[in-house]
Amino acid sequence: MKTDVHDSLEAVGPDAWDALHAESRLRSPFLAWTWQREWVGVFGEGRRLELHRVVDGTGRLVALLPLVETAPDHWLLVGGADISDYLDLLAVRDREDEAWAALLGARATDRAVWELHAVPATSPTVTALPALAAAAGLEMSAPVEERCPVLALPESWDALLATLSGKHRHELTRKLRRFEREAPDGGVTWESTPAGIDARLDDFLALHRRSREGKAKFMDARMEQFFRRAVPALAARGGARLAFLDLPDGPIAAFVTLEWDGTVGLYNSGFDPDRAALSPGVVLLAHVIRDAIERGRRRFDFLRGEERYKFEFGPIPEPVHAVTIGARA
Repeated sequence: MKTDVHDSLEAVGPDAWDALHAESRLRSPFLAWTWQREWVGVFGEGRRLELHRVVDGTGRLVALLPLVETAPDHWLLVGGADISDYLDLLAVRDREDEAWAALLGARATDRAVWELHAVPATSPTVTALPALAAAAGLEMSAPVEERCPVLALPESWDALLATLSGKHRHELTRKLRRFEREAPDGGVTWESTPAGIDARLDDFLALHRRSREGKAKFMDARMEQFFRRAVPALAARGGARLAFLDLPDGPIAAFVTLEWDGTVGLYNSGFDPDRAALSPGVVLLAHVIRDAIERGRRRFDFLRGEERYKFEFGPIPEPVHAVTIGARA
């Protein structure tokens, strides 16, 4: 295995990047070229970038580790800590160990700290890297950072309802019926094309910022720029949709969903607090999950965060880890 370092993502380019992504274990949209490029364009501006590349003896690309410098000798995996729900070394499946061994061997005397966030618990970065780091004379830690509730989808909506507790099933049915009764002209609208998303992204952003104070702080000018670039770009590849719960006088709830490998991910949301009596978030969520089932998707991933409403549908929380690699003290 050989490693080299470049100062831009374009040193690999979209075709080779996405070909490697297709061969990887995780294949999340957060590791695809589109997301990584847009993240660097918005959040990496003015920062040094190192793209660590691993190739085997035949010249085949085996792994990529893109890092941005956040402080002297401190490097963060591209994708950051807050807005990418699944990150990792991008590597050919089942070759992660040898890729990590090459990367760690190349930096054995380097004092720099590498920081990776949102790494799934089943990744070799969590399970195998501790021994590899120790063998290279490095320290590594990987505490649980957050959990992602994940719901295995059955073949029908009725089958999902049957899995819920009597209380949750009754409450969900009551809220759906109340919405149908009190807002008979309301309904769900989908946008899945770049043009459609561009046309309605202002509606989503307005609802997102109104939802609660923390969301308004999250959606600052730079984050808005990222959303305006990344979501339509993903939609162009069939990887993002907007869902709205619309009334005649405007939307009262909205979701950004991401799609990959038979999975629908609930990436971000917003609702009108003045219409909270209609339970717009729960109503729209039910429609989005039902739509995923009817389109034959296998998993519904609520992504990072363990908010109470997510568990009303019976998902299983799957941990993600914050991985730090550095020289021994």
